[in-house]
Formats: sequence, structure tokens, C-alpha cells
Amino acid sequence: MRKLANSELDRKSVEEFKTSNKTPLIVVLDNVRSLHNIGSVFRTCDAFLIEKVYLCGITATPPNKEIHKTALGATETVDWEYAENVVDVVQQLKQDGVEVQAIEQVENSVMLNDFSVQKNKTYALVFGNEVKGVAQEVVDLSDGVIEIPQLGTKHSLNISVSAGIVIWDLFQKMK
Repeated sequence: MRKLANSELDRKSVEEFKTSNKTPLIVVLDNVRSLHNIGSVFRTCDAFLIEKVYLCGITATPPNKEIHKTALGATETVDWEYAENVVDVVQQLKQDGVEVQAIEQVENSVMLNDFSVQKNKTYALVFGNEVKGVAQEVVDLSDGVIEIPQLGTKHSLNISVSAGIVIWDLFQKMK
């Protein structure tokens, strides 16, 4: 086996990305404080042609050199928007017919492996603060809550890891 050079990977240009059919997923980051986590989520969203990212609350916005370290240009391809109040974003998404799923550990959550997607439906995935998670008010407004099954001793995964797992899983189920 030979490792492939970047030029052999047949990736899209920025222009091709912008005009491509997107995966019907929207990512909402609420009060994510780590610039590296934000950049990593952008990079994951680029990889799976995610429709849009909302950056809410204290979540930093591009351009930012620390976000760029992990995004590696994905902030130039993935559509994004800043909104101060995540509740306003969630309410607007729901009004637009988007199904909002918080990614959190709550009573009666649906385990990711048991979550089924519906054809021709757009989903918004809300990821919260690294310490406090998704705010209860947002959990209450969400159409549902997805939980990533975990078997070890730790209470949670890093937000960028969680985003990667959930986005990949839903991407696979949608294809």
C-alpha cells in the first residue's frame, strides 16, 4: 500500500463545494468556548457537505487564527452564521420545518444507534458548552435528544469528537 498524496484525493474546489448538493444537516454550536473545537467541527462539516453551521452565544466566529488551525480553510466552504441567542435559532429552525435534535444526556434520550432518519427531512444538531452541555431551555425546545452510548468511566466526550460521531452516523443513515 502507498499513502496517497493530497493531489490524488480528488477533493472538491471551494466553488464545487459551494454548488454541491448538501447533506440535510445543520449544526448549532452553543457557547462552545474552545476555538480548536469550533475549527474541528467546521472541518467535519466540510467533510460531509453539511448545509450550515450556527455559532451562538460565546462561540467565536471566523476569521480567527486559532479556529483556522483546525478548520484548515473549512470556514471558507461551509456556510455559517452567528446568532447571539440559541433559542431564537432553534425556534426559527423549527418554524422552517427543521427537526431539532439536542445532543445530550437526558431522561428518555434516544441512543444514537437507535435514532432513525426520515427521507427528505432536514435535521439540526445542537451541541453545547464543553462543561455545561446543551442548556435545559434548548433541550425543552428540541424535538428530541440523541445520546451517544458510552461504556467507560468518563461522563462525556469532547464536543468535536461528539460532533464527528453524530454527523458521521446521520450522514451514513441518510445515504
